[in-house]
Amino acid sequence: MKVSEFSGTGALIRLILRRDRLLLPIWIALPPLFVILVASAFVSLYPTAASQQTIAAQIVNGPGLVALLGPVSAPTVGALTAWRSSIFAAVIVAGANALTVIRHTRTDEETGRYELLGSGAVGRRAPLSASLVVTLGADLAIAALVTGGLVAFGLPVAGSVALGLSFAAIGWTFAAIAGVAAQLAESAGVARGIAGAIFVLFYVLRAAGDANEQSGQSWLSWLSPLGWMRLVKPFASERWGVFAIFLGAVIVLIAMAYTLSSRRDVGAGILTPRLGPARASPRLRSPLALAWRLHRLTLLAWAAMFAIYGVMVGYLAKTTADLLATNPQLANLFAHFGGASAYTDSLFTLSLTFLGWIAAAYAITATLRLQSEEVERRVDHVLATAVSRLRWATSDLALMVIGSAVVLAAFGLSAGLTYGLSTGNVGYELPRMLVATLAYLPAVWVVAGIAMALYGLVPRLSFVSWGVLGAFVLLELIGETLKVSQSILNLSPFNRVPAVLVSGVSVMPLVWLTILALVLTIVGLIGFQHRSIG
Repeated sequence: MKVSEFSGTGALIRLILRRDRLLLPIWIALPPLFVILVASAFVSLYPTAASQQTIAAQIVNGPGLVALLGPVSAPTVGALTAWRSSIFAAVIVAGANALTVIRHTRTDEETGRYELLGSGAVGRRAPLSASLVVTLGADLAIAALVTGGLVAFGLPVAGSVALGLSFAAIGWTFAAIAGVAAQLAESAGVARGIAGAIFVLFYVLRAAGDANEQSGQSWLSWLSPLGWMRLVKPFASERWGVFAIFLGAVIVLIAMAYTLSSRRDVGAGILTPRLGPARASPRLRSPLALAWRLHRLTLLAWAAMFAIYGVMVGYLAKTTADLLATNPQLANLFAHFGGASAYTDSLFTLSLTFLGWIAAAYAITATLRLQSEEVERRVDHVLATAVSRLRWATSDLALMVIGSAVVLAAFGLSAGLTYGLSTGNVGYELPRMLVATLAYLPAVWVVAGIAMALYGLVPRLSFVSWGVLGAFVLLELIGETLKVSQSILNLSPFNRVPAVLVSGVSVMPLVWLTILALVLTIVGLIGFQHRSIG
């Protein structure tokens, strides 16, 4: 009996829904919840049409704000809500879609689950099809909830639908991108890295296009799906035709993913690793040297992206600082949404908050490389030598610790240098910017410690570390808006990071965060020492 390439897709959809029955409802609920809270905050802060028009004009005239979050399409609560929520909702939706697709395709191949499924009546394209159906369906649920929530809040139907669909569209796009990445890479870690790098690239293109719109460079925004989200213009002159671009891109990417999947062997990727020399270099005689070889390309790519973003933020900081100094309303908006009240440092503080989350994502990826090595059975060859489990694991963790410091320092150095040159005071701005950036390191290490603890104790639940990071981000985004008690806000390690640019360095919170990260890491290492491998 011939099995169709799509045979078993329905059964795999039910399996994915069962496996993700806890995570799926959470990431479906987060974007609508965030959007409603942002809309409520704007109604509270700017209740009159005049105040909304004033704040919208001030945002549009600040290139730094426009680069960070995009421009405001209209002076209304709806347009302000779309401006404030789109980028952060895009991070949640794009990340959830990419991780889900990769988990149920490439990760299942790594763990051998696909071979078990493939021995039955399951077609070659069924896993990819099932993961795409689930993620695309979840995105439509997000769109429906966003639309329903905003309409119930009293905002126009057309704008609510446009904003909800823009969230779904960016989710569809990154689900398709992840589908392609899962075919290109041999490991889930590399596939996640490809998807993450593409997101950062799209963000930089969107930021550059929006910030330079007046100088005729807005075409850059058309090269980025994140730019397409803004170009839909919810609650303004809705451009429904932009969704055709989204749909075309998704169709092309999915077709590419299916084509690539038929051209590779199970467990292999299109980008096959280059064969190494017959004899290893003397520099590879230690686990630390091996860890560096495995981490170096990813680390350099992340550092380069952080440095490029630092140059952009540093370049735009001067104009934003000048704007905030003459507009108390805009400064109040920054303060309400987690930024600093000090004019000169508002943009840097908001950027650092965002980059702290991204650096934590890098730290999770670097930490869970241990799991990838274990799942793919490569660690067996290392541990068969005189290398102990502890030495192998701590070598990779050392690269994570160093790597997270490097990527954050790349932003601090480039932003501080660029801003210092614009003000003529490099000697002052560069050190304080570097210190403010590195202050996020202990919080990043806490998130990595959680990932290590889960991997060491319950490796099948290590993916929960991504959900923990999402919960921390959510607390940071909506905690102040909801006036959540400080005890709950302090559950997020990022909330413990001192605002160095505003109030100076507070050492004790950083010390306690470092101790917590160390304890979590030790717990994970003890668990790894005493459990079975494989």
